[in-house]
Amino acid sequence: MDDRWLSVDEVAEYLGVSKDTVYAWVTNKGMPGYKVGRFWKFKRDEVDTWVRDGGAASASDDDLKEKPDHE
Repeated sequence: MDDRWLSVDEVAEYLGVSKDTVYAWVTNKGMPGYKVGRFWKFKRDEVDTWVRDGGAASASDDDLKEKPDHE
């Protein structure tokens, strides 16, 4: 059983998204991650559960960016 902590790069590759999306999901969508020093670390089973429960549903890069005031 592979129970090691994953990096942002590894989670992004695993989910097929960019690192920026992972950071945005942690900040805005409640993706389970843990700050270890200055690095984020993730448990694969927690990420899998979060995705299955709809945590990443309809969250594209554009959805996560702040909208300008004039829109």
